[in-house]
Formats: sequence, structure tokens, C-alpha cells
Amino acid sequence: MLNNVTWFKQSAFLFNAETKRKIYIDPWDVPNTYPIADLIFITHAHFDHFDIGTIKQLSSDHTLIICPKDVAEELDANFKVISVKPGDRINPENIVKVEVVPAYNIDKPFHPKENNWVGYIFEINGKRYYHAGDTDRIPEMSDIRCDIAMLPIGGIYTMNIEEAVTAASDIGPQIAVPMHYGFEVGKHDDGEKFKKLSKIPVELLQPIRPFEK
Repeated sequence: MLNNVTWFKQSAFLFNAETKRKIYIDPWDVPNTYPIADLIFITHAHFDHFDIGTIKQLSSDHTLIICPKDVAEELDANFKVISVKPGDRINPENIVKVEVVPAYNIDKPFHPKENNWVGYIFEINGKRYYHAGDTDRIPEMSDIRCDIAMLPIGGIYTMNIEEAVTAASDIGPQIAVPMHYGFEVGKHDDGEKFKKLSKIPVELLQPIRPFEK
């Protein structure tokens, strides 16, 4: 289920859809050997998720960017952009069906709920992939239905390992994939710790960029 997924670092991924379309999520520091995007999804406005340099590198006239309203306001008229908020359901360019879901902090100030920052659920190649964005374990997770849950585990700004383990059990995917560790926050071996604690099967992806911590 993850053969079509590339992890660059932090929360930056590339999905290769069955239609050969290229779908990037939170692209950051992507090597310039990677192909132009059909769709770019941004979860929120922080630098390690909204990297304008990488967005320019991956964009062409046909690239569509999907993002929260405050991110859309930072992008100039040279980009094709649609803004989204939690609760939206979209099918941009008829490439991929997407549900937009909440992503926020409960006991931290970094990702306020009122910002309407987001995670996404993608239907790709017959599977549902949940990219949680930067979030704590939130009540809305119990309503999420997915095959693959991509969850931040690095702590400080998001869930830590133990909280992410509980969130994975709340969601109940076939596979949990840890992200947002080993770079700005967390340690490179946090993924192994998450895997040992999780009651849900875990698949660890190797980032294209080497771990920094």
C-alpha cells in the first residue's frame, strides 16, 4: 500500500496516483530531480510545511495548489490555488477524491483550532490515506476512516509517541506511518519506538533526506 508513497522529510510526501498524476503534500526541501506536481496540498502555514521555494520548483502552469485560506493569501496570482477548510470534500481536476479534516492543538499554542488548518484523507489506488498534518490527538480522529494513517510523533508541536500510539488505536487503520520526527523535532529512532508501542501494524518509511537528529 505504500509502494506509491515517497517520504522526503518531516511531513513532506509524494503520492503517485494510478493515473500517473503526481500529488505532493507539504513539500519541503524536495530534491530538484523530482517531477513537476499535478496537485500540491498544504496543511498549514509553518515553514516546514509551506515552503514557497519548493512549491515554485514543483509548479508549472497546470499545477493546482490546495491549502487553507491563510496560505492561499500568501500565494501570488501566478499560482492556481483553491482554499479549503475542515469539512470540505473536493475532487480537484478529477484527479483524487479528498476529505479535508481538522488538525489542531489541544494543550499547545502552535496550531490553534480557529486557524482552520487541516489534514487530508485521499482516495488513491483504491485506498484511503490520512495525512494528519500538525495535530494533537483530537476527538475528530474517532470519526476518521482510512487504510493508512500518517501521524506526527515528534512532540513539542504535535502529538508525541505515546499520544500518537493512542491516536492510531482510535482511528484503527490497517497501517500506521509515523512522520514529523528526526528533523526539526524528535529523534531518528522515534519511529522504531512508535512501532514497538503501537497495537496497529506500523510501516516505517526511510526519508529521502537523511535524518538530522
